[in-house]
Amino acid sequence: MAGYDDPGVFFSDNFDVDGGAGESQTDRVTFKRRFKEFIRQYHVGNFNYIYRDQLKQNYLNGRYWLKVDLRDLDRYDEQLADQINKQPTEHLPLFEESAKEVADEVTKPRATEDEELHDIQIMLESESNPLAIRNLSSEHVARLIKVGGIVISAASVRSKATKITIQCRSCRSTVPHIQVKPGLEGYSMPRKCNADSSGQMKCPIDPYFIVPDKCECVDFQLLKLQESPEDIIQGELPRHVQLYSDRYLTDIAVPGNRVTIVGIYSIRKQMKFSKASSKEKVNIGIRQPYIRVLGVKVDTEGVGRSFTDRFTLAEEEEFRKLSRTPDIYERLARSIAPSIYGSLDIKKAIACLLFSGARKRLPDGLTRRGDINLLLLGDPGTAKSQLLKFVERVSPIGVYTSGKGSSASGLTAAVIRDPHTRNFVIEGGAMVLADGGVVCIDEFDKMREDDRVAIHEAMEQQTISIAKAGITTTLNSRCSVLAAANSVFGRWDDTKGDENIDFMPTILSRFDMIFVIKDEHDERRDMTLAKHVIGVHMNALQTADIVEGEISLALMKKLISYCRMKCGPRLSDVAAEKLRNRYVLMRQGTMEHERDTGKRMAIPITVRQLEAIIRISESLAKMRLEPFATDADIDEALRLFKVSTLEAASSGSLAGVEGFTTPEDQEELNRVEKQLKRRFVIGSQVSEHAIIQDFVRQHYSERSVAKVIYAMLRRGEIQHRMQRKMLYRLK
Repeated sequence: MAGYDDPGVFFSDNFDVDGGAGESQTDRVTFKRRFKEFIRQYHVGNFNYIYRDQLKQNYLNGRYWLKVDLRDLDRYDEQLADQINKQPTEHLPLFEESAKEVADEVTKPRATEDEELHDIQIMLESESNPLAIRNLSSEHVARLIKVGGIVISAASVRSKATKITIQCRSCRSTVPHIQVKPGLEGYSMPRKCNADSSGQMKCPIDPYFIVPDKCECVDFQLLKLQESPEDIIQGELPRHVQLYSDRYLTDIAVPGNRVTIVGIYSIRKQMKFSKASSKEKVNIGIRQPYIRVLGVKVDTEGVGRSFTDRFTLAEEEEFRKLSRTPDIYERLARSIAPSIYGSLDIKKAIACLLFSGARKRLPDGLTRRGDINLLLLGDPGTAKSQLLKFVERVSPIGVYTSGKGSSASGLTAAVIRDPHTRNFVIEGGAMVLADGGVVCIDEFDKMREDDRVAIHEAMEQQTISIAKAGITTTLNSRCSVLAAANSVFGRWDDTKGDENIDFMPTILSRFDMIFVIKDEHDERRDMTLAKHVIGVHMNALQTADIVEGEISLALMKKLISYCRMKCGPRLSDVAAEKLRNRYVLMRQGTMEHERDTGKRMAIPITVRQLEAIIRISESLAKMRLEPFATDADIDEALRLFKVSTLEAASSGSLAGVEGFTTPEDQEELNRVEKQLKRRFVIGSQVSEHAIIQDFVRQHYSERSVAKVIYAMLRRGEIQHRMQRKMLYRLK
């Protein structure tokens, strides 16, 4: 066995198509006949021939595949099911040939243009328990297995030859219709020409080349499957396995989908060889494992799953009936994280975020986003992260990420080099994977400023533009953003006002609703909250149905997906007129207040906030599957906006956002900054304490001076030196 399977070994091919099958022709004919009988004769109930009817319907509709449940095969013939499980490579081609012959029988007579018979692909389903990827071993090689995991990358669809024709360069003799084994094994070209060359010069070594025009090809795709997070042992890296899918199994799963795979655990040669080929002698006989996919089931339950199946008529009727109930808005709000006490307005806002408004494409080609962005600011221990986790579970497409562990490319997109083709490819980040869903960003305040800037475009224009490594393109990121952040000081400090948050005005103005959650001390509320939390912990197992809320998690997930797919409401004429009048009244009320007090105040309603109110009212109409938002929706949208953004603005926490700073304050800040720059030139340094005391003596407020210094530090115009005691001007 020395030199077994060495690429340098000289060998000859005898073109035996069925060579190595290991069974006689009689056995092949017998198994083929029994497979045909199964497709023809298997029935359930009142003589419902499911596989024969499915094959005929699929073939006539141009779908040349047949999906077989292994349980049905086991009920009909245990030996056939056992052979498929133990020797799938030998018996699956027989199964497909049998299906092709039965399709020929059940579809006659066919149209003249469809006289040629197409090959049938057999797809397998299994209800057995899936294996973990880390439990795959040598005893599973060449057997049928079932594994589950997450698809993390998918290559583009390419072509693979199933039958090739080769031709000799010297004597021009051809060998047609050579069968190529399925999977990643390929075909080894013969070293010698076997044609009769009497009277001619002998053909040289390695004379054959493939004739591309006379080859038969099928589509195939390579995917990478990673084991599920719940299967990963604590402290270990996740395992991966390569998937090979062909024909109608390509383009079924996309990165981010959780799938269950039925396939053959196969092996292939390791393609990498170093220049010192003598050192590779050690690796002779070592093979790389992969799974040849025979069936794919995309999971639609739980985190990160998307609904690929159509809704049944019964489900659609249930959704319409549920949406017509008068208190659907309240029921949805109570069903969001029912184990979390209180925060009803926040839960209502989250319900609006999950259903979202209507995306509009204008005649000039521009779009207006329909997705609602929500920011939760507040104290630790107010269940912000738990709300984010629940939204990730209930959203049809949900991605959860933490601010400290997220980079700009991880949130948007990265350009990497494909290890197989060595070309640059784009790998989508969290906001691309969440297209059509919700991206939850926890610890939003812990993100680096450069990384936060990267999502500006994604939040308003809902696209991500890439111009790297010769790739210039635009990706869609039509997703809502639900972010949670803490105060700069840990807990919210009302005396510090806008110093509690460390966000630029540009990012704050992109959130439709901003909630400030304070952990206030109230004996009655604390008693009720303690009673609720203790009850949740004591009755965690007994009252699972109560904790789930009025609408179950699975039903709510399907309802959200259905409403987003089927409904795109607009403002009615009455509601539009009412919103227009309310908008003008708010501006007039502000003006009257300024005239009475003699001091101009913040104008917290701008055009961007007006659009936010429109989106909230549209989402309320979408919950009821109504085509138009009514004036009652406008009232509720205005109420939600007032208890969120307006309340936060009135507490002084959002000063600096669009329209949230009074002109007098802004004018004072400009004067302080101008005088501060005149005070010390570029390249000089002064004491920060001396600067502040000097401005206070000139009757400027200490808070304004500190605010200007903080703004200049963020812009990089000055920097701290000597243990933050001195200020040094850079520009």
